[in-house]
Amino acid sequence: MEFKDYYKVLGVSRDASQDEIKRAYRKLARKYHPDVSEEADAEQRFKEVGEAYEVLKDPEKRKAYDQLGSGYREGQDFRPPPGWEQDFDFSGGGFTDAEGFSDFFESIFGRGVGRAGGGFRRSDVHMKGEDQVARIQISLEDAFHGATRGITLPRHEVDAQGRVITRHKTLNVHIPKGITEGRWIRLAGQGGPGMGGAPAGDLYLEVTFRPHPTFHAEGRDIFVTLPITPWEAALGAKVKVPTLSGPVDLQIPAGSDSGRKLRLKERGLPGDPRGDQYVELRVVVPKPENDRQKELYRELAEQTSTNPRKAMGF
Repeated sequence: MEFKDYYKVLGVSRDASQDEIKRAYRKLARKYHPDVSEEADAEQRFKEVGEAYEVLKDPEKRKAYDQLGSGYREGQDFRPPPGWEQDFDFSGGGFTDAEGFSDFFESIFGRGVGRAGGGFRRSDVHMKGEDQVARIQISLEDAFHGATRGITLPRHEVDAQGRVITRHKTLNVHIPKGITEGRWIRLAGQGGPGMGGAPAGDLYLEVTFRPHPTFHAEGRDIFVTLPITPWEAALGAKVKVPTLSGPVDLQIPAGSDSGRKLRLKERGLPGDPRGDQYVELRVVVPKPENDRQKELYRELAEQTSTNPRKAMGF
C-alpha cells in the first residue's frame, strides 16, 4: 500500500492553518467537481481532494496522520504499526462519508467508523459558487450622468447531459452616477454556479474609463487642456470651455502663461464631495501668413522689453 501525502494533494504546507486547508479544499473542490470540470480525471481528483480534506480538517485525524506519516513520502510503501490507533479517538470527528475512500485511508481510520452512510457523492457538496471578476470600460459621460449598459460575458454552464458548455450571456449593468475609475460594481448571483443547490457566486466588475478626446479624470476631478491665443493670454478674455455638463464661460486673467491652471469649482464628477474641473492653458502662437502680420510681430518686438530667457542669464 502506498503512502498518500494529503498535504500535497491539497497543495498546502504541513504547518498550514485550518483556514488555509479549508480554502485550499474549497478551491480544488470547485476545480474538480465533476459537474463543472472539463478535465478527464476530475472524478478521481475530486475524490482525492475530499479524502485529504476529510483527514486534515479534523484535528484528531490530522494528529494521527502526522504522527504516522512523519517519515513517509508520497508513493512510499506504508503499513501502520499494530495497535497505534489506541492513542486516538476518531468517533467524535465524524466522516463526511467513507465509501470510495482509498485503502490507505481505511488502513488508518478503519472502514465504517463514524460513517454517516452512503457514498462520497458529488451531491454531498453544497457550496456557493465562486465569485468572479471582470472589467468594464465606460465613458466619462456615463460616469458623470449614470447609465445602464449591456455587457456580454462568456459563462460556463452544465447542460442536461452533464456537460460543461460555454454560453454568452448579456447582462444589464447599472452604472452609478459619479462612479470613479477603480471602483467595483457587484452583480449578485452572476458569478460561478453553486454546487448541490447552493446559490451562485457574485460577479464584480472593475470600472475603467475609456480614453476621452478632451478630458481625463483623476478621482472625481476632471482635467482639460484649453488652447488660447497670445492676446487672450496677454490681455485676458472670457472664453468658452467644455465641461461634461456642457460649455461654460471662463475668465482668463490677463498675463496668463502656458501651463497655468484654472479651477472650475464642482464641475467634476458628482459625489461627496463633488469633483472640480481644472483647465490648463496652452498658448498657441499663430504663424504669420502675410507681410502685414510679420510687420505686426516686428512692431510688437520693438515695443516690448520681454526677455523669456532672462533667468537663464541670456
